[in-house]
Formats: sequence, structure tokens, C-alpha cells
Amino acid sequence: MTGQPPAPPLRIAIATDAWEPQVNGVVRTLRMTVAQLEARGHAVGLVTPDRFLTVPMPGYREIRLAVAPRAAARRLLDRFAPDVVHIVTEGPIGWAARRWCIDRDIAFTTAFHTRFPDYAAVRTGLSADWFWPLMRRFHRPSSAVFVSTPRLRDELAGRGIGPARLWSRGIDTGLFRPDGPVDMRLARLPRPILLSVGRVAAEKNLDAFLGLDLPGSKLVVGDGPALAGLKQRYPQAVFTGALAGEALAAVYRAADLFVFPSLTDTFGLVMIEALACGLPVAAFPVPGPLDIIGPAGRGPEGDLPAPVGRLDEDLGAAIAAALPFDRAAAARYGCGFRWDACTDQFEDGLRHAMRAVEESVLPRPQRMAS
Repeated sequence: MTGQPPAPPLRIAIATDAWEPQVNGVVRTLRMTVAQLEARGHAVGLVTPDRFLTVPMPGYREIRLAVAPRAAARRLLDRFAPDVVHIVTEGPIGWAARRWCIDRDIAFTTAFHTRFPDYAAVRTGLSADWFWPLMRRFHRPSSAVFVSTPRLRDELAGRGIGPARLWSRGIDTGLFRPDGPVDMRLARLPRPILLSVGRVAAEKNLDAFLGLDLPGSKLVVGDGPALAGLKQRYPQAVFTGALAGEALAAVYRAADLFVFPSLTDTFGLVMIEALACGLPVAAFPVPGPLDIIGPAGRGPEGDLPAPVGRLDEDLGAAIAAALPFDRAAAARYGCGFRWDACTDQFEDGLRHAMRAVEESVLPRPQRMAS
């Protein structure tokens, strides 16, 4: 008895406003996913900001936005002729690709990587409720909205965004592992070394970490628009700028605890990188940390044999509680986040989107919504 033949390879276009030289979880996720897809025989075409005239994003010069990308994006997509398109971001490139897919009746998926309404609220002072209608409009014609956690899937369903499909996150476990080089430059710092990694921006809530009166050293790895102000307000903290690859892994291994003060991230890839290098995590009990660390610190299902972090409304209390936790337990848990299973989820979602269009599963008015 023979099984079904393998599914044929796909021509997959990925349209994203987030791309190198940005250093963040979205870009790292995309890079690894593209490599995995190509290793499986798929052809991947990228529609990224480096292919357009760009300008700095207001208030965040490190991010460059494509200027009027619609015509050029259409040419790129026409030339590549994808079977399916994945749209990563709700920016200019994302909107241009979305319009092309609707006009051509090409299957497409979207992703909810970033809590844009919450970020916009932090930056504008307006309520996040002002921005959710735009999110609903953007994602409505998508055949599937990829989300990183079941908690986020349920939240978006309550806000009228879906259908959602789970696309979890993984890490390069050959790079992020407990055994490996340690950044010896940190050896002179007073212990414990409390580390935070990520974009240095207002929405990351770094003041909640840096403003704590704690023994040891506070170390921040990353770049962003809030860097100069934080350096001025917290001269005792150590700011390294952005690090990647082995240099980042060596810093994780040299630290004593990972602190994740964000209240708005949908996942927090840096948490599992830190865990895989043997760092327990301290964070607030909000989506992201709840989905990785779990309310009791033993994973989202509460079934880990030892705690790998502590969540508390009092971040200082979470730090104090998590510092003694077993590094080996953290590493065992973190190293379980592998990319193969994540790419399976992504590929299944793309094929679902194609079937939905081919079989006219989606009502025509929804498909043609603009």
C-alpha cells in the first residue's frame, strides 16, 4: 500500500515592510522561514523595502517605509507569478501586495506579528480602539491570519479578525544553546547581570526594568529611537547596541537572568533564545510571557518539571524569584522550540489558502473586500 504522493513545491511570494537591516523577531522569523522553505524545494520571491525608494518612519528612523510601492510591487509580483502570497505587515508594501492579490484573485495569507494598535496608542496617546478597525479591514480578505499563540488567536477572534491559524516560533538551536562561548567582556560587571534584548523603543516598556532599584548590573542589547533618552536617564545601565548571531548568544550565556518588560509583544522570540542559552526569564503576566513561560513559570500547560521563569505584576519580585532557577531546566525547555514544526504549520496554512480560493470556500463578497 502506498501513501499519497508528496505535495508539489510552491511558488511563494512574501511581502513585508520589516526586513534587514532591521534586527527584530519578525525579520529573524522570516529569514529562517525562507531558508526552511527553500530547503524543502519551494521557490520564494521577496517583496521587501530594499527594492523600493524608502523614507524613515516618523519617530523611528531605523525603520524605512517604501514610498508609493503599489506599481513596483505589482510588477514584482507579476514577474514572479506566485501560487500564493504571504503578507507579513500592515505597512505600505503589505497594502500594495494585498491589493494585487485581490485584483488577481490570488490566494494570500496575512500575519499578526505586531500589536500595531497598542504601539500606535503608546506613540500617539490615543486609545488603541481607534486603530483596530484598520486592522480588521486589512486582514478581512485574507484566507488565513497567522498568529503565534492560541491566546492571540482567541483575542483576535473576539475583535473580528480571522480565520486565524497557528504559526508558532522556533530558534536556531545550533546557535542558541547553553554550551558555547561566553562574552568575557561582561565578567567585570557586578553580579547578577540582568539582561534585556530587543528594540529600544517606548513600546518595549524598558523604564519598568531600568527604573528598578536592584543589586547587580542591568544590560540592554538593542537599538532604537529611545536609546539616547534611556542612556541619559539610566547612566548606570550598560547599553551595547544591536548584536546578532554568536555575539548575541555569547551575551545570553554570560548573563544571570533575562528580563522581558514588554506589555505589548505578541510572542517575544528573544525569550526562547534566552531560555535555550540557559537563562530563566522574569516578565509581567501578559500575552507573550504567559504563552511561553506560563502563569506558574512551568510552561503554558504548567507541565514542566521545574520552573523556567516567574511572571508577576511586580517585575522586581519576578526578578528576585527567578534568579535562583535552574539554568539547565531553562535550556532544555528553550531548545524544544524548533523550526521544522513551525514551517510545517506555515506551509499547511499556505496550502489551505490555495484550496480556499480554488474551492470558493470564502464568500465572494469577502474575497473582494478592499
